[in-house]
Amino acid sequence: MTAAVRARGFITVALFPAVLLFAFFVIVPVFWSAYYGFFDWKGIGAAKYIGFDNYAEVLQDQIFWLAFKNNMIVVAASVFGQVPIALLLALVLTKSTLFQRFVRASVFMPMVLSSVVIGIIWGYIYHPQIGILNFVLERTGLEHWKMQWLSDPKISMYSLTVPIIWNYIGPYMLMFIAALQNISPEIDDAARIDGVGPARKLISVKLPMIWDTVKVAVVLCISGSLKAFDLIYVMTGGGPAHSTELLASYMYNNTFNVFRFGYGSAVSTAIIVLSLVLIAGSQFLMKRDYR
Repeated sequence: MTAAVRARGFITVALFPAVLLFAFFVIVPVFWSAYYGFFDWKGIGAAKYIGFDNYAEVLQDQIFWLAFKNNMIVVAASVFGQVPIALLLALVLTKSTLFQRFVRASVFMPMVLSSVVIGIIWGYIYHPQIGILNFVLERTGLEHWKMQWLSDPKISMYSLTVPIIWNYIGPYMLMFIAALQNISPEIDDAARIDGVGPARKLISVKLPMIWDTVKVAVVLCISGSLKAFDLIYVMTGGGPAHSTELLASYMYNNTFNVFRFGYGSAVSTAIIVLSLVLIAGSQFLMKRDYR
């Protein structure tokens, strides 16, 4: 038996418990949820088989598509907000000076806070009477910009994207810093000798070499955005008038507030399908091989 075969056997045996747990706690519940989507079930008692009725109702429900549109706003804000800002911060904070380590920790800090705490903090920031945002606008002579940030259906969803972006920049920043630090210093030296400017070096050298990391970050952004729930639920509860309803909160309300477990299972299955479609589409658009 060769060393390579022994190494593969060891890796297989070592990974088997983790794969087994992942299958039991993630894969099996996904299919179990899809199965219950075919039933009218209140969570207790007998489940009545109704075929594709739940899935048909999901596709015909206007609130579901409103929640989907709101989720697309969150996805766009995450992909085009979190990723570029995190990459910019990673470029600035690549070195490990004391000040840069402090800034890194500060940027990462929101990630370790509870979403409930973050929701309460930003709820006070946006508060129309005592909120710091309207106070600053008033003190700087911009009273006409004061708004009901979370109560106005026209802007409430966009207001919520700010704390979402702020909350999750840290992990992507660390991913990009690790990827940039893995680039050989010789490549930077060669680019400098050739007279390549910072912008050109970023586009032609650094970005192609960390492109796989960028793709992973985009996948995480999309999947995380489509299951976003706790922060929105704390700040607005999906209101006013479903203007901040997301797919996860829509599923939660139908499952645990009105006890339609079968319909909630159909919604969760739809969320998974939409996630796979969006992730596959993003990977197709980003499949260009820069190397």
